[in-house]
Order: sequence, then C-alpha cells, then structure tokens
Amino acid sequence: MKMSGIVFSNIYDIALGELTEKRTVASLPFGGRYRQIDFTLSNMVNSQIKNIGVVTKYNYQSLMDHLGNCEEWDLNTKNSRLYIIPPFASGSSSVYRGKLEALHTALNFLKEQTSEYVVLSDTITICNINYREVLEDHIKSGKDVTAIVAQPKNYKDSHLLIVYKNKDNSAKKIIMERPPEKGSFCGMGMYIIDREKLIKYVEETVAEGFCYFERDFLQRYFNNNEITVNVYEFCGKVLRNRDISAFFKNNLMLLDKDIRDDLFKKNAPVYTKVRDEIPTYYGEDSDVNECIVADGCRIFGKVTDSVIFRNVSVAKNAVIKNSVIMQGTDIGEGAYLENVILDKDVTVSAGTKLIGTEDYPAIIKKGEKI
Repeated sequence: MKMSGIVFSNIYDIALGELTEKRTVASLPFGGRYRQIDFTLSNMVNSQIKNIGVVTKYNYQSLMDHLGNCEEWDLNTKNSRLYIIPPFASGSSSVYRGKLEALHTALNFLKEQTSEYVVLSDTITICNINYREVLEDHIKSGKDVTAIVAQPKNYKDSHLLIVYKNKDNSAKKIIMERPPEKGSFCGMGMYIIDREKLIKYVEETVAEGFCYFERDFLQRYFNNNEITVNVYEFCGKVLRNRDISAFFKNNLMLLDKDIRDDLFKKNAPVYTKVRDEIPTYYGEDSDVNECIVADGCRIFGKVTDSVIFRNVSVAKNAVIKNSVIMQGTDIGEGAYLENVILDKDVTVSAGTKLIGTEDYPAIIKKGEKI
C-alpha cells in the first residue's frame, strides 16, 4: 500500500520562544549536526514514502536552505519528491491557525497524490519509527484514523493529546491538554488516515470554521461517533521538544548511549544535509568528557556533558558544562558557561560568566555578542 506524507513545519514555533524567532521548529538544530525535520523526513523515507509535502507558514528560508534539492533524502528523483507548501497555496487570504487549516492549504497536493493513505507528522517529536508497520496495523484495525502514541515519561506535564484505549487497541477516550493518568497514552503528533477521507474531513471542518486537528476533528468527531480511532503504541525512545526546557534536556539526553542507539539505527539511518568539514582539533591542554562534538570545531578549553555543533571555537581556560552550543559560536578565553543554550554564530567575550538552570537554561540568540 502506498503512502504520502505531510509534515507540519511551523505549528509549535511560539513554544520554542527565542529559538524560533527567525526559523521554523522544523529547521531548529538538534543533536550536534541535525535539524529536527531530518528525523521526520528520514522516518518517512525509510518507510518508503516517496512524496512528501512540507506545510510552511513563515520564517522558512532556513528550512529551504537546509533541504536544498533534497538529494540527501533521495527526494529529487522522477518518482520521489518533496513539495514545499506555502501558507497561501490554497488561495486563502489569511495565514492558517492550526493543522486543519494547514491541511487545507495542502489540498492541491493531497488531491494530486495516488497513494491510498497519508502520514501526518509534527517535527517536535524525535524518534525512529517504521510507518510501514503502523500502516499494517491501521489496515488490520479497519478504523478511520490511527493515532500513534507512547507511554508518558511522567504524570506531571500536560500533553496536547491523551488517549485511553480498549483491549483491542481501539480508542476508548480522547482528552486534550492535561497531564496523563495511569493507563493513558500520550499522542506523538503522528497519524495515518485514508487520503480521500482526509480530504473530505478537511473540507468539511474548515468550511464550518474549525482549525485545530486534534480538538476540532479528532476529538470532536470521535465523541460524536463520526469516526473510529485505532491506537498504535510506539515502544521505542521518544523525545518531545515541546518547549525550550524540553529541547535543552533532550539534546543532553543524546549523551546516553542507549538513547543514541535507538534513535540512530544502522538499518534506518537519519539523513541530513552533507557538509564537508575538517575534523575537530583538540588543543594540547583541552579536556573534553561525555560530550557530542561535531566536525570543524577547535577546542582548547574544558567541555563537559555538552552538545557542541559544527565549527565551534572554545578558547584556552574556557569552561563549558551541561550546555548546548550551536554552529559557528566563538567562546573567548576564560569564559564560564553552565546550563546554557547558545544559538548559531554567537560570540562570547573573554571572561564572560553565564549560568542557567536545567529547567530554565540561559539562552543567547543567534548572532549576538556578549
């Protein structure tokens, strides 16, 4: 059975604050050398999805620069393509508010596809999933929609979608925006649905003035017995970058080998834009422990429990602890950084001291000098 893909690139921009002022959530750097969309696209490509539409909203220049001609994902062939879908693609005069309206802008793309099914995915969920297995489960269930869910990590944080299921994995109850309870599952922002049904549902709901997929379609139609929902439990590692605190912690979670091994599988690789960089240079007095360090860096100071992106320079006697340092950053001599996120191309002056906390990391915006 053939599938097409729809990727939502801007839906959660506000929640990531300063990090998405000038970029989409989809193009947010993650894990030393990747962008968040890399995981979403790789999951789809590894699941033999050949045609993918990326719905944009604003600030998507960096996303387009990263995707380029999509050769890294093998989406530039006669039978495989990636489509950038701008916010006014359907002729609407206003920018979409939620996923339903975003899907409305993608109607031309959906109607041109020949696939029977569509995979919908956010870009804040980092995992390595095989959608072919989900599709088989969806078809076997005979339900209208399959919602992909995972066990909650804790029972304190609120989630957009909470699902309870019956023994046959059909949805029993769907609730919104509250902490999970025992026996419930958290939505991953991923769904499989029949393509022609999706077109019908989008046209109906948007015409009625609705805009949010989970609340205005999934929950409302389910409660009114207008659709049936299959629940697919994903049992692999799941990192959700729902806000700045989660983004910070999840980057550092990659220091755990078990998590890395689950996300970066040999038989299902994560593709990204290829950059030819020289190897990282470690000075004679440098001290680097429990870190992810990308290519092209020059490290002369001490770096511990941190994620260091490409082309970062760390001067002598500088100390970095428990931090995320993005591409092109220059850290001066004697600087001290702890629980910090430095966006791209930041310059940290010699002797600067910057300390945040794990829940509230200090953030320096892209291109700033401190």
